[in-house]
Amino acid sequence: MNSSRRDVKSRGKQIFHSLSRFLIKIGLTPNHVSVASSFFALFGAYGFYKLSAGQFWIGVLYSLIGIQLRLVCNLIDGLMAVEGKLSTPQGELYNDLPDRFSDCFLITSCGFIIGPMMYGWIIIFISVFFALMTAYVRLLGASQGIGHDFGGPMAKQHRMAVLNISIIGLCIERLLLSGESFSLYIGLIVIGAGSFLTMIVRLKRISSKLAVR
Repeated sequence: MNSSRRDVKSRGKQIFHSLSRFLIKIGLTPNHVSVASSFFALFGAYGFYKLSAGQFWIGVLYSLIGIQLRLVCNLIDGLMAVEGKLSTPQGELYNDLPDRFSDCFLITSCGFIIGPMMYGWIIIFISVFFALMTAYVRLLGASQGIGHDFGGPMAKQHRMAVLNISIIGLCIERLLLSGESFSLYIGLIVIGAGSFLTMIVRLKRISSKLAVR
């Protein structure tokens, strides 16, 4: 958990290695792909808007595609940096900052759907705030020489998994419960609470490592 790149099992799949080599071949860099992840997240956020604007199924499609392509970019940029030897001094900046925008885009856009519900915008604010704080604590640990702690229970990939499951829940509600939005409402509560817990757990791990130096 202490390298500057997240340990993702999917990174070992050959299809992603092939994709990274193809992107390098056409002239793209890891930084290009890192920035692209935010645009895919914005596309996913647009999907949540479409969900709220009466175009439910196209919104579901856009949201799921945007989330998955955001995650693929997050995986591919690291492969390109390593396999293509394309690491740059600005790499960490490009690797981290677009992720913060992506989280803000995707989580905040859920307000199109759950904002009018009881405490909806408060839940969204808490979820965004603690999602950002988990990254801040990780970077704080790295700045202290402890390394990057990518552990959960609500790291980036877990937040996106909860959003995916929530979208599927919305589809079930659409078909069986006349279009309620409880799945996304509960999903945002899980993201907020899980991100808060992740922040605390990471702080404890960092503190413990600093104490035994």
